[in-house]
Amino acid sequence: MKNDASTSAAPLKGLGGPLRSSEPARALPAVSPAVHLLEEASDLLVVHLDFPAALETCERAWESLAEEPASGTVVEVKCSLCVVGIQALAEMDRWREVLSWVLQYYQDPEKLPPKVLELCILLYSKMQEPGAVLTVVDAWLQDPDNQGLPEYRSLAELHVLRVLLPLGRLSEAEGLALGSAAFREEQQEEVLQAIRTARQQSTQEPLSSQEQPKPSQEGSFSRKLMSLLRLLHRLWGSVASHLLSHPFRKSLLAALILCLLVLRFDPASPSSLPFIYQLAQLFRRIQKATLSRLYPLALRD
Repeated sequence: MKNDASTSAAPLKGLGGPLRSSEPARALPAVSPAVHLLEEASDLLVVHLDFPAALETCERAWESLAEEPASGTVVEVKCSLCVVGIQALAEMDRWREVLSWVLQYYQDPEKLPPKVLELCILLYSKMQEPGAVLTVVDAWLQDPDNQGLPEYRSLAELHVLRVLLPLGRLSEAEGLALGSAAFREEQQEEVLQAIRTARQQSTQEPLSSQEQPKPSQEGSFSRKLMSLLRLLHRLWGSVASHLLSHPFRKSLLAALILCLLVLRFDPASPSSLPFIYQLAQLFRRIQKATLSRLYPLALRD
């Protein structure tokens, strides 16, 4: 009988121990519909790569959570829904909508979960727009309720390195590193070293920019020279085409004949042979240049 009693009570241990005859049976807590939608959204995101459907499922889950009382499970589900939604928006190249999409559910920046805020910082800094999260992160870090969270230290360091330094807000970064008690000594030294390095780079940039006009002037001179050479080439081409034109050759031939008649040039004289040879060479060059302009491919073959 003892064995029978222990066997019958075993399945009920998960409900809080053996039940007495006068104690009513307690039912298992019902799984929230948002949890099922969260699993569906994760499956659509990771397995099926259907990012629009994953985002739409997250939004439906948020609507179902509006009717449920606040609890630890609800807070975790909301955070997980934001993570899936952020990834879906980023995959669709709609990353600029991430911050507004998240804030439509949390309203106040101070209420953002640390994990969601970290994803926003990493996303916008990777896309080289850290200024989009500047005011949101500042508001979150200044909230007294958030300063006691274990994630506060890592988020403050992330804010300095990924937001303030890229934006050139070195004084704000130094004030946060020195004025916040959340930084450990080693962490504070690393942050201050990064600030000093950024300040040195900012002071060296004006010096390097002053040394750049000389190459730029040389580059502009070379560009002007090249444009001048191209212009001369076009002018020479037009002049050559004019010189090799058929009317000009006729005029040149008529001028040579007239010169022969005026000077009474005798072609049969031995002294005139060099001149006749040079004249023939000139006509041969003119003919060759004309053919090369009219039939360039035929002459190459």
